[in-house]
Amino acid sequence: MKLTLKIWRQKNAQDKGKIVEYPLDGIEGDMSFLEMLDVLNEGLINKGDEPVSFDHDCREGICGTCSLFINGEAHGPDRGIPTCQLHMRMFKDGDVIFIEPFRAKAFPVIKDLVVDRSSFDRIQHAGGFISVNTSGNPVDANTIPIPKHDADRAFDAATCIGCGACVATCKNSSAMLFVAAKVSQFALLPQGRVEAADRVLNMVNQMDAEGFGNCTNTGACEVECPKGISLETIARMNREYLSASLKG
Repeated sequence: MKLTLKIWRQKNAQDKGKIVEYPLDGIEGDMSFLEMLDVLNEGLINKGDEPVSFDHDCREGICGTCSLFINGEAHGPDRGIPTCQLHMRMFKDGDVIFIEPFRAKAFPVIKDLVVDRSSFDRIQHAGGFISVNTSGNPVDANTIPIPKHDADRAFDAATCIGCGACVATCKNSSAMLFVAAKVSQFALLPQGRVEAADRVLNMVNQMDAEGFGNCTNTGACEVECPKGISLETIARMNREYLSASLKG
């Protein structure tokens, strides 16, 4: 398979950056998208050129690190998967593929396709946890009965891998689907209710402080989310936030 790659190259956060074109040949349909980039980089290194920087870690679809904007879509043309699980059989011989980093004020570019998503970490640190003393006092997880419907919804929210596709896709660069998923996974469980009010207030305030936009219910975030996080979580977070605000 012959391809033409048009890749965003940017030396550092201060560099203006530009799209650079690379012809590529010998790509197999069974290769993953990241394996294709590995082939490109091997060729660049052999020629003495600077390889393209991109994030990756587990390559198993569970860490969210591999986030790329491919032909105008977060994680590319397939659905329900992150970039590392995208295979080249989704493309045709002779295709032109545009590859860019996720674009958002709160996701500044570090180099080439690598962006700084530590804003998500700071939102998590603001309240995405429960305070439980586990030092020598572990409690059996099954001692608190939880209705299956609640447990299932909490698990659905907890599948969020924090990749940032929702931010990259949203016209407002909103992080509300991410924050709502993290709020929901605790709000639906009794262990998370103790700090529920502080959690939602702190996480939403931190989200705003990071410079993310607001939600205008376009729904693009749900469509592009590789884990299918529902817009229902945003509605739940809004209810939690309103309730916590009224309680003062």
